[in-house]
Amino acid sequence: MFCAVLSLVTSFALPTAGSGGGWKLAEVAVLLVLLGVVSRWSPLRELVVAVPLMALAVALWPLPLVAGESFPEAVGIATFWLLPAVAAMGAGAYPRRQERRRRSAVAEARSAQRLQLSRDLHDFVAHDVSGIVVQAQAARFVATTDPSQAVLALERIEKAGLNALASMDRTVQMLHGPEAAPATDPLPDVPQLPSLIEAFTSAGAAEAHLDLPPRVSEGLSREVGSVAYRIVVEALTNVRRHAPDASRVTVAFTPTATAVELRVTDDGKARSAPARRRASRGGLGLPALAEHAQAVGGTLSAGPHGDGGWQLTAVLPATFPEETP
Repeated sequence: MFCAVLSLVTSFALPTAGSGGGWKLAEVAVLLVLLGVVSRWSPLRELVVAVPLMALAVALWPLPLVAGESFPEAVGIATFWLLPAVAAMGAGAYPRRQERRRRSAVAEARSAQRLQLSRDLHDFVAHDVSGIVVQAQAARFVATTDPSQAVLALERIEKAGLNALASMDRTVQMLHGPEAAPATDPLPDVPQLPSLIEAFTSAGAAEAHLDLPPRVSEGLSREVGSVAYRIVVEALTNVRRHAPDASRVTVAFTPTATAVELRVTDDGKARSAPARRRASRGGLGLPALAEHAQAVGGTLSAGPHGDGGWQLTAVLPATFPEETP
């Protein structure tokens, strides 16, 4: 800014003949370089003052040399010399804008990653914690009459707690970034569903049944399989939360030509049917599952089924190998 003011002053103080013009050309060249540097690096508060002054100094420098010209010609000359000033500003502003866009993209990517990690943590930890609550309630009632059953419940509580801790450890490792040690345990997939169903049945009053044809695992990719596992986890968690009187839960996979249809059905009467449609207290739940299904090219819906029960239906893309005759 000081250089711009000094140039404006000297433009009208120096003699209009002799070597003044040559020196002014060198001065203008320096101003153009400074203008590009300022447009690139200067803070915004200083930029809005310095850039107009420097552009004005570049545009007005030849006016003392053409003092006898008419006003339109003087305006034309000033406009002509304003062009290199605009070019210098553009040369500095373009990388500044690209850097700002890059930072914005990084911030958005980090925000999306944190949201995804929070959903992962919610989907898996909430299931384990709900199982712990059910087991603790059961152990409290049988502790005095059947201590052996209470010991089994405590063992299942310990297992669910360890699973929750493992999920949190995996999430924390991912939050630490690439410099942290990578998580060694991959996200669960369809082959882990039998153990999940068995643990759910042993943890509460509801009996869960799994219908998983072998062909399903062959057609689902690793990513889609993880989404299917997540959907089952959330559906079972919702049964525990909203339909504690359910006696039977059915998890059925039905392969079609290009997709796999997943249905999770329970026969319980929910405490609050709208609660199953809303996102859970953590802001996730069924809306987040629908986003996961859509992300892999599938769909998800849920609604009442039968006499007060509930059914969640997901259609996920699959590619099945051709059967040899």
